[in-house]
Amino acid sequence: MNEKERLERNPLSAVYSKFRALYYRDVLHRVKLRELSLTTSEVYCVDIIHNLDKPTIQEFSNYIGISTPNASYKINSLIKKGYLKKVQSETDKREFILDVTEKYYRYYNINEKYLDIVENRLQETLSKEEFEAFNGTLKKIYEEILPDLDLDSLDSE
Repeated sequence: MNEKERLERNPLSAVYSKFRALYYRDVLHRVKLRELSLTTSEVYCVDIIHNLDKPTIQEFSNYIGISTPNASYKINSLIKKGYLKKVQSETDKREFILDVTEKYYRYYNINEKYLDIVENRLQETLSKEEFEAFNGTLKKIYEEILPDLDLDSLDSE
């Protein structure tokens, strides 16, 4: 199915595919130019950790479906490269919380610039009411339709 057919059949799929392709292109380009000291897999892991909003090592490993030792290996590599840090939990001293570093945010902000461009284009193209309705729909999708990043749901798995 070509891009136009996908857009007609499922606009959400078409938009998601385009964003994903642009993101992958950017990641692969940065890895190739050595602007990023991360492998492609590490980029995805640190992005997941950022989106999970300070998960524990166990929560991260559960979310991506790998063993805790394998997750620890990936986490330690990200710590060595300066994109991630472990912070001891205030409530359980045996547990560590994962958090991204300023180095990650410098990389992440570069990716956010494209989304800012898209948002500006939407504001120019849509009426104020359409833009507000669009953002309202996105919030509903985020909160009600895509609860997959909800850490509370990991506890029940």
